[in-house]
Amino acid sequence: MFKPENSEYDPYYETYISLVKNDDILGVLAGQPGELQELFAEMPEEKGALAYDEGKWTIKELLGHLIDGERMFAYRIFRISRADKTPIEGFEQDGYIENARSNSRSFSGLLEEFALLRNANMLFFKNLSDEDWLRTGTANNVGISVRALAYIMAGHITHHINILRTRYLR
Repeated sequence: MFKPENSEYDPYYETYISLVKNDDILGVLAGQPGELQELFAEMPEEKGALAYDEGKWTIKELLGHLIDGERMFAYRIFRISRADKTPIEGFEQDGYIENARSNSRSFSGLLEEFALLRNANMLFFKNLSDEDWLRTGTANNVGISVRALAYIMAGHITHHINILRTRYLR
């Protein structure tokens, strides 16, 4: 599947879509849980409370955000792929972080939850038709395609992996 056209998403999301360098979006999505597992394989639990600056999320909160994002993007993909034209509201990520209690969780628990969500989403994605991938709807007051949402989902993970590597794990 090829990258979405610029008309399929709001320019704000170009940051995420541009991070996906491969047209095999399903392969990229399938590989990301393993990439996260590898990144955290040797990380001690106490490092999970580390924030790279005042007011920034901790490493575990960032992982919680990836889980929340996975759920939200998948929900949007589900609704739009089923030709639901009802506008989908946005979500305030900081409020979700405050109420997720990610800092009290283990890395293994957070990573397992992400991997299980992604695996369930992969089963769903593999059964979408070409027509489903091109369907469009409205999310956060912006027109968007299912295909664009899949690329945004993948790019969102890559974006935060890059932040982890450059700001938290240097």
